[in-house]
Amino acid sequence: MPNPVSALFQHDWRGVLHALTRTHLRAVLALTLLSACFFLPGQMSLQPMDRDEPRFAQASKQMLETGDFVDIRFQEEARHKKPVGIYWLQSATVSVGEWLGVPDARRTIGLYRVPSFLGAIAMVLLTYWAALAFLSREGALLAALMMAGSVLLGVEARLAKTDAVLGALSVAAFGFMARAYLASRSPGIAPGLTQRHLVLFWLAMGAAVLIKGPITPFVAVLALAVMAWRDRDLGWAKGMRPGLGLLIVALVVLPWLSLMLAKAGSSFFAESLGKDMLAKVGSAQEKHGAPPGTYLGVFWVTFWPAAPLALLAIPFAWRERRDDGVAFLLAWIVPFWLILEVVPTKLPHYVLPVYPAIAILIMIAAERSGLMQQRWARGLAAFLLMLVPLVFLIGVPGLFLVLEEGLAILRLPFLALPFLILAAILGFYATWMLARHAKPVRALVAGLAASLMLTLAAYPNGLPMLKAFNLSPRLAEAARATGCASPAYATVGYREPSLVFLTATELRMTDAAGAAAFIDREGEGCRIAFIERASEEAFRAALQGRTAPALVTRVRGVNINAALDKQRRLRVLDIAVYVRR
Repeated sequence: MPNPVSALFQHDWRGVLHALTRTHLRAVLALTLLSACFFLPGQMSLQPMDRDEPRFAQASKQMLETGDFVDIRFQEEARHKKPVGIYWLQSATVSVGEWLGVPDARRTIGLYRVPSFLGAIAMVLLTYWAALAFLSREGALLAALMMAGSVLLGVEARLAKTDAVLGALSVAAFGFMARAYLASRSPGIAPGLTQRHLVLFWLAMGAAVLIKGPITPFVAVLALAVMAWRDRDLGWAKGMRPGLGLLIVALVVLPWLSLMLAKAGSSFFAESLGKDMLAKVGSAQEKHGAPPGTYLGVFWVTFWPAAPLALLAIPFAWRERRDDGVAFLLAWIVPFWLILEVVPTKLPHYVLPVYPAIAILIMIAAERSGLMQQRWARGLAAFLLMLVPLVFLIGVPGLFLVLEEGLAILRLPFLALPFLILAAILGFYATWMLARHAKPVRALVAGLAASLMLTLAAYPNGLPMLKAFNLSPRLAEAARATGCASPAYATVGYREPSLVFLTATELRMTDAAGAAAFIDREGEGCRIAFIERASEEAFRAALQGRTAPALVTRVRGVNINAALDKQRRLRVLDIAVYVRR
C-alpha cells in the first residue's frame, strides 16, 4: 500500500516517528523494547492476584505435580471452564525455570506470568502489523503504542490468565482477514494472502480455541456477518479456504479434546459450555454483574491514555462508515461490543480483543485530519486525559493511609510518589497540548510517558508495598519461618486460591472443629493452621482441653475480594498462625 504521511506527522514528531519506522525491523525492535518497559515492572514482585490468577497457576502447578497434562484441576475440583492451552504454556515456562535453577520455581508466580507477558508484547507487535493494512508506518507505530500504554493490557500482561495471549491471537486473525478483505475490494493495490498466510491464519484460530474456546471465531463470524450484510457478498471469505481451515483447527484442538472427553465424558461440555459460557449469557456469574453501558463507562480508564482520542474520532468513524477500511474496523468492534454490553456477566478484559481495532481507527482519523477540532470536544478529551494521573496521585497515598497500620505517614509509598508526580506533570502537559494547541500526537506521546510513570509507581513500587492486601504471601512467609519441612496446612475463615498456590495443593479449607481435629494429630509431622479471629474461640474450644498448638504470629490485612462487611464497612481480617510439631 502507499505510505501517505499527512500533515499530522509533518509538523509533530515527524523526525522521531520516521526514524523509528525507517524499516519494519527497526519498528519491531523499538516496539519490543518499549513494550518490555511497560510490561516488565512488577512481574516478579506482585503477589498472586486473587481469585482467577492463582486458580490458573495452581492448576498448572498441579499438572507438573501429577504429570497429568490433560485433566485440569484446582485441588480436587475439576476446572473445565477453559481449554488447556494456557495451562500448557504456563507449565512449560515453569519447567524451563526449574531447569534454569530458579529457587522454588513452582511457587514463583512470575514464571506463570511469562506467557501473558510475551502475549502482551505479541499483541503490540501484531497491532503494528495489522495496522499496516490501513495506515502509514508512523500511524501503525502509534496505534501499537496505544496498546502498549493501555491500562487494561498492562494489567493483563501481569496476570497468569488467558487474555493477553488470546488478544495476540485475535489481532493476528483479524490482520489476515483485513488483508483478504481489502485485497478483494482493491485488486492489485492491497496485498492479498498467500497459502502460507492462510495456514497461519487458521493456526491462529485453532490456537485461540485451545486458549479460550470459541471467542475469537465468534468475533470473526460477527464481523463476517456485518460485512456480508453491508456488501451483499461474501465471496472474498471463500478465498480464506474454510475447508482447509476446519481441518487445521481440528488438528490443533481435537487431540487434547479427545483425551479430555475420554477422561471426563460429557461433563466437560456441561462445565465449559453450560456452566461457564452460557451461564454468563443468562445471568451474572461470580458477582460480576453490571448494567449495559458498563464497558463504555470503564473504557476511558482501561484504554487510557488513547481513549480520549477515541472520543474525537467518533464523528469521523460515522461519517466515513462507507469506507472499506473503516467499515471493516467497525464490524470488528461494534457487534461484539454490543453483545458484551447486553450479557449480564461483565469483566473489563472481555473487550480487549477489539481494542487494537479502536487504536487503528483513531489513527486513520488522525492521518486523514478527521479528529474533532471543536474546542469543547478537545476540552472534554483533555479532561479525560488528565483524569487518570490525577486519580492515582490522590488515590494511591489515600489507599495507604486508610489500609496500613501504625504511623500512617511512615507507611506512604515514598518510592512511588516521584513517579506519581511525574505522571501528573506529564498528564497536565498532554492536556495542555490537546486542549490549547490541538496537537493530538504530542498529547498522546506525553500520555504514554505518563502511563509509563504510573506503571513504575503502581507495580514495582506501590502494590507490593501495600501489605494490607498481601495476606497470602505474609501467611506463607510466616509458615516458612516456623522451620517446618513439608508441613500440612489447614485454614479457617480465609479461603483464597492464592493461599493454596503459595503453601500446598493439599491445603485443607475447613471449619474450627475440622482445624482442631487436623492439628491435634500427633506423630504425623509438622502441621500449620491459619485461624481467623472470628473462629479462634471455637477452634480453642474444639481442642477440648488438650494442649493448644503454639501461636507463632498474627497477620492482619484486608481480603481484596471481600473488603467490606454487610454494613459496607472495611473488614480487616486478623489471622492467627498456629503450629504443632
